[in-house]
Amino acid sequence: MNRISLASGVMPDIPASEVIWAAEEGGFDMVGLWVEPGEWSAADTREARAILAATKLPVLDVEVIWLRPDRTLDDQRIVLDVGAELGAANALCVSSLPDAGETAAQLRALCEYAEGSGMRVALEFGIFTEVRDGAAAMDVIGAVDHPLAALLVDPIHVDRSGTPLDLIRSADPHLLPYAQFCDAPAARPALDDMDAILTDALDLREQCGEGALPLRELYAALPGDIPLSIELRSRALREAFPDLGERAKAVAQATRRWLQTQAVTEAAR
Repeated sequence: MNRISLASGVMPDIPASEVIWAAEEGGFDMVGLWVEPGEWSAADTREARAILAATKLPVLDVEVIWLRPDRTLDDQRIVLDVGAELGAANALCVSSLPDAGETAAQLRALCEYAEGSGMRVALEFGIFTEVRDGAAAMDVIGAVDHPLAALLVDPIHVDRSGTPLDLIRSADPHLLPYAQFCDAPAARPALDDMDAILTDALDLREQCGEGALPLRELYAALPGDIPLSIELRSRALREAFPDLGERAKAVAQATRRWLQTQAVTEAAR
């Protein structure tokens, strides 16, 4: 069964230290951490490192490197510096730069900076960014032409952007060191309604198997053994489980039930 990681988005605005403890209590194999360049401190790194050592949880990813016109590469490198100190395997990157060439140039610079750190820099696409679908992301990664550049797939963004599963099936497995995972309702927000797009992504995700996304087909399109970051941003989940440990446990248990179902189905074929 795939290793699963508690994505920081399951617990928005919660300190990294508490997310790590919740991941351990919930029974996750790994954890993802949100690193805000303007707020993260050396003390945060020391605390996170100590708790990671106590829990023995590896860090699957740090986020988010958000390429924007109002941020410099020095701002973004902070996320990579923290990730390197915490032993993260990946750094998540999205782009709001309107020029695809500039996105590629900055992503390549980040990959070069990450050399020797053990991290990949994974570009996530979505209709809330300027890299709106999987094809656009693959074009950028092709232009970057660096072995540390990776593609990050999230089921809700695959569906909302209309990215065909054949694109993911045909991708070089090396480009997919991990993936995000969740379910979501069938209803798609209008492409010109940013408020609805953000609400959909931040509040309306569902447990695996409880929504309408073609998860089984997407799961089958991914490399078989990659870790899954369970990115379940859900207002209903937050309200139902205010206790962080109980929330993490509910997500881990539901995810593993779904994964077990897939394993049983595959074994029966």
